[in-house]
Amino acid sequence: MTEAPRAPAAATSGRERPVGEPPCYGALDLGTNNCRLLIATPQGPGGFRVIEAYSRIVRLGEGLAASGRLSEEAMDRAMAALKVSAEKLRRRRVARLRAIATQACRMAENGQEFLDAVFAETGLRLQIIPPQEEARLSVAGCLNLIDRTADAALVVDVGGGSTELSWVDLKGAPPTGMPPLRAWLSIPIGVVTLAERFPEGETATDPWFRAMVETVKTEIAAFRRADGLREVFDADRAHLIGTSGAITSLAGLHLNLPRYDRNQVDGIWMTRDDCDAAAGRLLVLNAQERALQPCIGPDRADLVLAGAAILQAVQELWPCSRVRVADRGLREGILLSLMSERGGRHRRRRRRGPRPTAAAAE
Repeated sequence: MTEAPRAPAAATSGRERPVGEPPCYGALDLGTNNCRLLIATPQGPGGFRVIEAYSRIVRLGEGLAASGRLSEEAMDRAMAALKVSAEKLRRRRVARLRAIATQACRMAENGQEFLDAVFAETGLRLQIIPPQEEARLSVAGCLNLIDRTADAALVVDVGGGSTELSWVDLKGAPPTGMPPLRAWLSIPIGVVTLAERFPEGETATDPWFRAMVETVKTEIAAFRRADGLREVFDADRAHLIGTSGAITSLAGLHLNLPRYDRNQVDGIWMTRDDCDAAAGRLLVLNAQERALQPCIGPDRADLVLAGAAILQAVQELWPCSRVRVADRGLREGILLSLMSERGGRHRRRRRRGPRPTAAAAE
């Protein structure tokens, strides 16, 4: 992992933090569909307390697959969200920040040009990270949701422009900490790119949905590096962890929530049949009807079935009877990495101090 940059000038207030007040850490994730910010303070070993969260759907990757470039409208939406994020970081006097950009900026011809403009206007310096690091950070953010009694887990991070799959080997792994990643895969298909590739029309149909599933399966099926875990999945000794807005929306629908509630969604277990049933409920609705669902809304109405198709493709190729829903992932992984680095530096500084003499020790 690259060294996390200090919070830029735009993200600090210039005032000293009061003595005894814990430092704030910030994680900013600019994806193909969302701009997300999380600000937290350390709490206990390996934990943190969220003091502010912000998320806005910006659809930065809208039209990218066809043009190869970020559009002016998409960049304007993302810039507006990033300006709000910068102000929140300033107000909270964040001591350490990592700001990252993912698939849309990786793909776009003008991705780095846009990030240079972001720095000029907001002071936020975003780093484009490779897919492998994105997958690893997503796993790190979901560690507390892994069932360590299983033999393996597959973490599926469905983004707007890509989907990362991480096969985690739990057999013989320590009960805490980061378990070994047996394999990882990033495919250039997310909810935005898949929905644009398969326009819905007036109504959703089973053949249309099936075509999306098969397209995703084709991308995943050629990957063979995780085959060593195939027997574990076939014997149902593994489980899935799904992290994405589309999957959390399916969970909210499954729970029949009157409004989305992270506390009720994050960490729940769903069966494969539950996931299929939630997708089936959405298939009989048109986009306008889906927009009225309280856990979906107008911003996700045209994307949620693409997310369901990606999840179903994974489940057909890597069957698991249990799916754990994660309303967490990349940002949480960034925060934990920042806090771990900070603690490691403090410990190293203490070790560099002079050793006590025998007389002093006595």
